[in-house]
This record gives sequence, structure tokens and C-alpha cells, in this order.
Amino acid sequence: MSDPLKDKSIVLGVCGGIAAYKAADFLRVLVKAGARTRVIMTEAAQAFVGVATFEALSGESVWTDMFGGQDGAPFRHIAWAEEADAVVIAPATANTIGKMAHGIADDPLTTFILAVRAPILVCPSMNTNMYENPIVQENITRLERPGITVLRPEAGSLACGREGPGRLPDVGTIAEEVRSLLCPNDLAGEQILVTAGPTHEPVDPARFISNPSSGKMGHLIARVARRRGAEVVLITGPTALPDPLGVRGIRVKTAQEMFDAVIGAAEKATITIMAAAVADWRPANPLEHKIKKEEMAECLPLERTADILKTLGENKKSQILVGFAAETRDLQQNASAKLNAKNLDLIVGNLIGQADSGFGSDTNQVSLFYRDGRNEALPLMEKSALADVLFDRILEMKQK
Repeated sequence: MSDPLKDKSIVLGVCGGIAAYKAADFLRVLVKAGARTRVIMTEAAQAFVGVATFEALSGESVWTDMFGGQDGAPFRHIAWAEEADAVVIAPATANTIGKMAHGIADDPLTTFILAVRAPILVCPSMNTNMYENPIVQENITRLERPGITVLRPEAGSLACGREGPGRLPDVGTIAEEVRSLLCPNDLAGEQILVTAGPTHEPVDPARFISNPSSGKMGHLIARVARRRGAEVVLITGPTALPDPLGVRGIRVKTAQEMFDAVIGAAEKATITIMAAAVADWRPANPLEHKIKKEEMAECLPLERTADILKTLGENKKSQILVGFAAETRDLQQNASAKLNAKNLDLIVGNLIGQADSGFGSDTNQVSLFYRDGRNEALPLMEKSALADVLFDRILEMKQK
């Protein structure tokens, strides 16, 4: 599956707040993803960012006047509403939120909104005192109904000098929420557990045993699962990646910590996907203080870590259990053996060592090995697209 934004018709409503300049960055994200984006600006928005900026970025004329402009057809609000796959209002001011909450239509944006049947994402952004005003909160609550999603603002330093809620979320966060609105809700009701990243097995406080896993594959699996309607728990080893929007993240360091977290969460999961690269061995006697290299023994005693995947397989009931196998040779033989030994329903295998596939890359080329003996070789693709394919195959398995 390609980016859910690709070839979609998105209408962006820009209101008159200091964060209006961020709307231009958000528009750039939409265009880069392949969406056709048209912009409606309120009169106040034009005092913050010029119309020419949005026209240059979108390649479309911007709607600013109810009865004027190049596309000044009398039923433009109806036509744009019927063509829209999604609508985003960012930033959404207290004024526009109030109008929307009470069905007022006195400018192009609010008139257009009344005709929309596509999903609407409202992104409030304003001074903290304004945002926390009980009337504004009541209006936001009135908006939160089927068809309208409110993405709550972030807390932080505001342009007015105050600290508190009111900041427009990062444009990547907004784009991810739009993707969720556009995706099929075919994982609704599923409780999905995903693991990601490496583990760090300490030798002493300054050294550890690990591997090159970046955590990208597991994080993208969790993100795509949430997009498609699932409730997601992501247990991740040490990575630089932030927790995906709307996902419950649990951070661990060692294989034992991951074992404890996974076993604690696995019982409620309907689908478990073990994408983490968990260390198979750890130092048997980690040291309390840093050891000098001249004092270090030539041999480092190791002991096996707990086998998380095997434990899950031994205790599996009706859940779907998916593993990963990163190999350097004999992929089919090794992946199939792992699938059978650990009682998996599906294993994702790939050969590591290539720049565009495996650890740290944004793409991957894998083969899927099924419990019934089938296997399926997939072409090189973005890891987010692979996550979609993986869930498509899991849903097919659940339907049999």
C-alpha cells in the first residue's frame, strides 16, 4: 500500500493565528506525499501569511472571498466539499471553532465546512488562556463527534511568552493523523503488541553487547496498525525514534526487561509481532564499575537470555504470532526452522548486509513464510508499505 495521502484530495483551511506559517510547512508535506491540496484562508489568516505562498506551494488558486477569485463559481463550496477526501483546519482559532460548533457559515471556510461529508481534522492553536477558556473547551467538545476529529494542541513555549497548551502540533504529527483518517479501519477491535529495536546487555556501566537494529521496522508496524484502527502497545529497546502517535510505548533496555514487558502485555494481545532484535546472549557477570582494558580478561563469560518468542509460542492460544528472521544465508531453511521451533503463524525473513535492506534502512526486501508451508517473496519496498502488506496477510489468515 502506498502513502494514504497519495492522489487524495485534501482541503486545508487556514485561520488567523500566529501558527499560520506552519500551515505552509504542512502543505509542503501534503504535496510531497502526492496529495492534491487546495487552500481556504480566512480574512485574518491573510494578515499572517500571504496568499501567494499557498498558491505557489499548492499549484492551486487559494479561496479567500465567498464570491470572488478565479474559481468564483456560486456553488464552489459544494463542489470542493464533494471532491474532498479529507479536510484539515490548521491552525484552528477560537473564532472558527466557535462558528463550526454552532453551525455559523459567514465566510468561505465555515460555509464550505457545512457541506463537507469527508473526515475533518481540527487543529486548535491559540494562547493558553484562550484555549483553556470554558467556552472554547465547550465548543471543542461539541465538535468531537463522528466525522470530526480534534487534534489537541501541544504544551510548550508560545509566541505570547506564556508556557502551556496551545502550540500547533508538529506538521508530521498532523499528517500522520490525516493518514489515519484516510486508512481503512480494518484492524478495529484488534489489540496489537509490537516489539522493536535492539537490546543492550551491559558488560559494565560503560560498555554493552548489542546489534545495529534501528527500530524503524517495528515502529512503522506499530504506526500502521494504529492508522488502521488497532489499539497498539509498542515495546522498544533503545532507539532514537519517538513513540508513534496514539501508540502506548514501553521503553526497555535489556532482553530481560523486554521479556518481562512482553509477557506482561501478551495476554491481552490478539496479534503479536516480534520485530525486535533481541540479544541471544548477555555477559554472565556484568560489572558494577567500568573495568580498565588492561584488567579485562581475554574471555568474556556469556549466558543465554530468555527466549521471548519461544515462550510466546508455547503459551499461544488463539492469538496470531509473527516473528522476524534476519539471516546472512540459507534464508528459507533458517526461517522455516525458526517458525516451526517457536510455533509461529508467520515469519518475516530477510537477508541482511545490503544497504537498502535490513538494519537501519528505510526499505526492506523480505520473504514471508507461513505455517502451512507456503512462502511469498516480496519486492523491495518502503518499510511502511511492508507493514501494510504484513497486516493484509494477517487479516487474510484470520479470515480462514
